[in-house]
Amino acid sequence: PTIETGTGNCHVFVDASADLEKARAIILNAKVQRPGVCNAAETLLVHKDIAAKFIPEALKALSEHKVELFADERTRVLYPAANAATEYDWETEYLDYKLAVKIVDSLDDALEHITTYGTQHSEAIVTNDMKNAKRFQDEVDAATVYVNASTRFTDGFEFGFGAEIGISTQKLHARGPMGLEQIVTY
Repeated sequence: PTIETGTGNCHVFVDASADLEKARAIILNAKVQRPGVCNAAETLLVHKDIAAKFIPEALKALSEHKVELFADERTRVLYPAANAATEYDWETEYLDYKLAVKIVDSLDDALEHITTYGTQHSEAIVTNDMKNAKRFQDEVDAATVYVNASTRFTDGFEFGFGAEIGISTQKLHARGPMGLEQIVTY
């Protein structure tokens, strides 16, 4: 078996029940703390029921950190300064101060988007609805799945494995953050 550390087209989904201040802090950390790494968020998905309250303030905060935004048309109505997103933006691991943003109608739509464009690396939901959190955890196929936490936690050191070696997105052998124990045998 070969261990492969895959690309990280990671998503943060802000659910309708989310604490919006917490959601803003999580997306800021997930995107701007260190944007050139595989566990940085590349797409923000926002539930339509909270989009009008959340998007203008969150995208303004991201812009203040020099994040270039690429958004669907519904998002651009709420934040016209964003660039129009294309198919390229949904499938791209930017590794830069760039973020794709999309309003979704439901948890189902968020799950479908992540299944289509995610790379099975790290995915996060921000929610106060534990049924939605459990469903997200059960249905997202990724090495690490977070509830109310940043994708930036996907790291061998953070998981207590010592030095960071890589993040395996495979299902054979190691999956997720790896340390020395995951790459040696006897």
